[in-house]
Amino acid sequence: MKNNLVDGYRSRPAKMDDLEAAVGMFNLESKHTIGVEKFFLQDVMLDWQMPGFDLATDTQIVLTADGSIAGFCGVWDLTPHTVVECWGCIHPAHAGIGLGSYLLAWAENRAHKALPKAPPESQVTMNCSSICLNQTAQDLFRQAGMQPVRYWLHMVIDLDAQPPKPLFPPGIEVRNLVVGQDEWELTKAAIESFRDHWGFVERPLEDEHERWMHLVLKNEDFDPSLCYLAWDGDQLAGLCVCWSKSYEDPEMGWVEELAVRRPWRKRGIGLALLHHAFRDFYRRGNPRVGLGVDAQNLTGALRIYEKAGMHPIPGRRFVTYEKELRPGLDLRTR
Repeated sequence: MKNNLVDGYRSRPAKMDDLEAAVGMFNLESKHTIGVEKFFLQDVMLDWQMPGFDLATDTQIVLTADGSIAGFCGVWDLTPHTVVECWGCIHPAHAGIGLGSYLLAWAENRAHKALPKAPPESQVTMNCSSICLNQTAQDLFRQAGMQPVRYWLHMVIDLDAQPPKPLFPPGIEVRNLVVGQDEWELTKAAIESFRDHWGFVERPLEDEHERWMHLVLKNEDFDPSLCYLAWDGDQLAGLCVCWSKSYEDPEMGWVEELAVRRPWRKRGIGLALLHHAFRDFYRRGNPRVGLGVDAQNLTGALRIYEKAGMHPIPGRRFVTYEKELRPGLDLRTR
């Protein structure tokens, strides 16, 4: 990988003052790759302010001679530091000259700093993801010694007619999230449910709760009436957390998380929660609803989405690449 920066450019950590210009650059690249702008200022700001993430040590931007942003890379190195997530973006006008190689080399050097923080017997990996349409990014990952390990789909359903009435098992009641009351139960149920998903890493409950509170409840677009909780008495059996719009389409409702805890699976709760959400979006006037899913999901989620009438969105297939930084015990769900 290219460790030296191209002549005429300079690099430094990102600062909050760079936020607006960086989001503008991200959207230029997104428009170039998939034809739409998909980054919102508020969401990137929340990512940059995430607990455990430090702009001064976890980001790098490349600047042109006139000070405009030509590239960005961020590294999310969260507890227990066994999986380091990296994401980067290059301005289309500055692509193909080595900036991507420089930033990926920087990211790998930064990722190695996770090794002394991770449990001594554990494997440590560096992961990067990209939309499959971006062949340049995938070529870059392969040149860095990374291998594809997982594929992800975006799926959609068109709400041309009122969706079916949800059929919940006897004793299951659905209500919306009550802010200030349900957050801890939601966090615990989500963690328990996602333990069976590929790539899950156990993190301290307090860390996961703080991260969820930060990314969701601090988001001005979060609407508790789009967060549906399925209760069996005082036990939270399942959850469906939605947003009023997707990143790419302001008219598309978005299912951010759908999860059912183990004791309540195979009883139709997941499908019923989906239908409940679809009917609410239909009532609100959203013409379609989308979500993201692991193409090889271990819990059968893909089959549920297909049964609900959803289908993959053409051109919205994503891939995760991985590089082992240290061999050892893999602490993730596989």
